[in-house]
Amino acid sequence: MAQSSSHHSAKPAEKPKSVQLFVTCMIEAIRPEVGMAVVRVLKRLGVQIEFPTDQTCCGQPAFNAGAVPDARAMARHTLDVLSRSASPIVTPSGSCADMLVHQYPALLAGDAHYGPLAEQIAARTYEFSQFLVDVLGVTEADLAQTQGHESVTYHPSCHLSRGLKVTEAPSQLLAATGVETHALNGANECCGFGGLFAVKMSDISGAMLNRKLDNIEASGAKIVVGCDVSCLLHMGGGLHRRGSAITTKHIAEIIS
Repeated sequence: MAQSSSHHSAKPAEKPKSVQLFVTCMIEAIRPEVGMAVVRVLKRLGVQIEFPTDQTCCGQPAFNAGAVPDARAMARHTLDVLSRSASPIVTPSGSCADMLVHQYPALLAGDAHYGPLAEQIAARTYEFSQFLVDVLGVTEADLAQTQGHESVTYHPSCHLSRGLKVTEAPSQLLAATGVETHALNGANECCGFGGLFAVKMSDISGAMLNRKLDNIEASGAKIVVGCDVSCLLHMGGGLHRRGSAITTKHIAEIIS
């Protein structure tokens, strides 16, 4: 597989034997089965999992709400936790990965200790699909046992594709499994979640969601695949309210 575009100038010289899993609030609290799928995939690929038990929210909701001091406090805590190990950090969320990679260095740029630490952590933080393709070099053979899922369509979440510039890795992983993939019209349009945006501007968010759901239903797919649980919950809720049989799955669940 070709490498996807990312913030990393080069992948590690050799494949890492272990990673730190930054599992995210959404997964821990609402969709823990996604976290377990991530663990199954990494273990099958020969990677050991380190899970710092004192990890908390990355601080993105506070950051998006303008509560910068709170976001900085959560960022410092997260950096303290993740800096105890030199292993790469893998998170099954483009949104949280973007927070660690881009917002932490900006938030803490003037801090003599945490500024450099934020840069160091950013340099070894990867979104899940990005890590599999760019670092582990996952091939079709690695995913041979995942054949047999129903037809899917892929929704590229905003922070993953626009923030991290990870645009190819998820599609490459889906292609490697041999699943039947349906094109999604307006795929690059936001689903309308946007964290607090869906709460503060619910009418606009709902209109964006409805347009996304129309395109999902028109695709003919039975499963919507994404790399961010937040988007999947938003779309899944809308599909449920429509009485649709279409379900949502994180990409880790498809390839596990």
